[in-house]
Amino acid sequence: MSDNQKKTKQKPSANKAIKNLWKVFGVLLLVIVLFFFCVAKGLFGTMPSFEELENPRTNLATEIYSADGKLLGSYYIENRSNVRYAELSHYMPEALVSIEDERFMEHSGIDERALFRVAFGVLTGKNKGGGSTITQQLAKNLFPRGENLSKPKLVLRKFQEWITATKLEHNYSKEEIIAMYLNTVAFGHNAYGIRSAASTFFDKKPKEMTLEECALMAGVVNAPTRYSPVRNPERSMGRRNLVLQKMADNGYITQAECDSVSLIPIDMTHFSIKDHNSGQATYFREFLRGELTDWAKNTTRPDGTPYNIYRDGLRIYTTIDSRMQRYAEEAVKEFMGKELQPMFYRHWKGQRNAPFSNVSADEIDHIMETSMKRTERYRTLKNEGVPEDSIKAEFNRPVRMTVFSWDGPIDTVMTPMDSIRYYKWFLQASLISIESHTGHVKAYVGGLDYRFFKYDHVTQARRQVGSTFKPFLYSLAMQEGEYTPCTKIPNIKYNIQLEDGRVWSPGNSGGRVGEEITLKYALAQSNNWISAYLMNQFGPNAVIAQARRMGVESPIDAVPAICLGVCDLKLIEMVGAMSTFANQGVYIKPMFITRIEDKNGNVIQRFSPEESEAMSELTAYKMVELMKGVVQSGTGIRLRSLYGLTNPIAGKTGTTQKNSDGYFMGITPDLTTGVWVGAEDRSVHFRSTKLGQGSHTALPIWAIYMKKVYADKNLGVSKGDFPKPYAPGVDLDFNCWQSDDNESIEYIDEF
Repeated sequence: MSDNQKKTKQKPSANKAIKNLWKVFGVLLLVIVLFFFCVAKGLFGTMPSFEELENPRTNLATEIYSADGKLLGSYYIENRSNVRYAELSHYMPEALVSIEDERFMEHSGIDERALFRVAFGVLTGKNKGGGSTITQQLAKNLFPRGENLSKPKLVLRKFQEWITATKLEHNYSKEEIIAMYLNTVAFGHNAYGIRSAASTFFDKKPKEMTLEECALMAGVVNAPTRYSPVRNPERSMGRRNLVLQKMADNGYITQAECDSVSLIPIDMTHFSIKDHNSGQATYFREFLRGELTDWAKNTTRPDGTPYNIYRDGLRIYTTIDSRMQRYAEEAVKEFMGKELQPMFYRHWKGQRNAPFSNVSADEIDHIMETSMKRTERYRTLKNEGVPEDSIKAEFNRPVRMTVFSWDGPIDTVMTPMDSIRYYKWFLQASLISIESHTGHVKAYVGGLDYRFFKYDHVTQARRQVGSTFKPFLYSLAMQEGEYTPCTKIPNIKYNIQLEDGRVWSPGNSGGRVGEEITLKYALAQSNNWISAYLMNQFGPNAVIAQARRMGVESPIDAVPAICLGVCDLKLIEMVGAMSTFANQGVYIKPMFITRIEDKNGNVIQRFSPEESEAMSELTAYKMVELMKGVVQSGTGIRLRSLYGLTNPIAGKTGTTQKNSDGYFMGITPDLTTGVWVGAEDRSVHFRSTKLGQGSHTALPIWAIYMKKVYADKNLGVSKGDFPKPYAPGVDLDFNCWQSDDNESIEYIDEF
């Protein structure tokens, strides 16, 4: 056969092979296209819908902001909240792209070069790194894989992520994808998203992060535990410096900048894990959680479903001022930790049954058992069906625990019962400060440390209020009668006939018995006889009605003794009521929230003050002048003599039976602030009224707080006098002090 004949025969054969090859290729291509089509349509598993891609849902933390723009805390399942691209430091996207996806700006969701590199690595056994783009990682974060997937399912899931990534690239800009990725990624230490990470690691907003901080965070996302700057600082620094070098290689920074910044040590001095038990305003945040939960149940999204404070990324703008909150917390810590608690220890040292006063051993056992039953440990064991004897045995078995101390938490070993007895020694304190003319709560301290003492003494606790109740009675007298601060009344014992025929007559301390004294002097010295006289004039029901007009809602028994404060009220009720005097007689219900926004910044609801007239402007001014006497020469004179506060201040101290509770209510033109001090159990207290009265236990906290507030000029809190009302023909000076009214004597303030 000739060569030509051979070539003729071979040619059709070669052509056929090529055609077959193209057919196979075409079939494979068709199969691949059909496969991707089926995956995209969800035939092999659910794919995110167009609506889900347009509005991807993640568990977004609800953020709590102070009035001055500081993040106070969050409510969350995952501590995550969103930022816009414009809210990022310009270094952050550059660092992220440099280390995670160098060709991010060039590809459309899938980096073919990276895929070929991965494939080559698989075939050769030489791993050269992963092939996932930032967009693919975002797809995985937004629409997470299931756990423990088989290899076939894992491969299928990878195809689904590719398709999702291309859809994301189609729907969003590169900048939006960067921001979305940084909002969804975990940084470790309970920080999800860059906003949470910036706050946790550096106590900053994302916009404020420096080059080295951005490089550090970009390096962490690859392996949050391995590269944790807290757990593995050396490894983290090496990773950070690699990111910096990548940024230099990609032209985002110069090599000189890279070399210089690489020498900067990692600074974790501002690191703080954000949880519900730590940070600023913990008691306030927990109180607000209950308020917001109720609000969410009764407020619906546009789709008709109720809001969820743990998932919806709401932004709550509160009335709290972070600076004033800090000063309040510092004031409590400084006085209680450095002065009052050490004094209490010394006072009870060596005393039998300490720190319980005039209580039998059986009564102490009852107190301890009751306290045991209030613990979470007891409730858990009880719910598990553990018998009572076994529970008691468990409470007497030593265990490792961390307990509170003013020098910091102590890791120790003791029985739960011993820990209960240990905590009985601690005096508690609370403070709430309200802007008088707006009702805005500016500072809120519910206790010593929320990590160890969950009970809130501002809005949960009801305690006897002592002589701080007297202004309700005096304001009624000023409103309904011809009384003024200068009205004189004989300082004698008064008897009040009770409905059952008995006679009630309170005791009294102080001098000038039998003389006529002014109401201003009487309130300044917390005179009980004059209170009894006024109570006899107006009656308990009228006094209760006056308290109701001033915002008090707690139950009050209609008995004459309420003029001495035998009723149990909340601190927030008392301070809200007292602010009425500074607000020209108008009561404003304390406000905690100004507005609520959704995750996109749209206002869902604005809040306005609830106001009502409680008394005339003139009456309110009379009361202010009356209560100035408490500070000028009465039970509150320490503000002048010891703490050097010379500006106009109206106030009232209070001390309850057996010195169980001490109060000080301080009023200035701008702020009304109340402080309570006492123990968890009323049987725990100072044995001496000199040490246990409100002027000694509560007033110092108020003084320390206000001195800090006044020192901060940026707050703009006035030291001026209270404004006088327009009252033609009325003498508003009330200069009724007698020579001996100005005695700088601190009389005992008690029932």
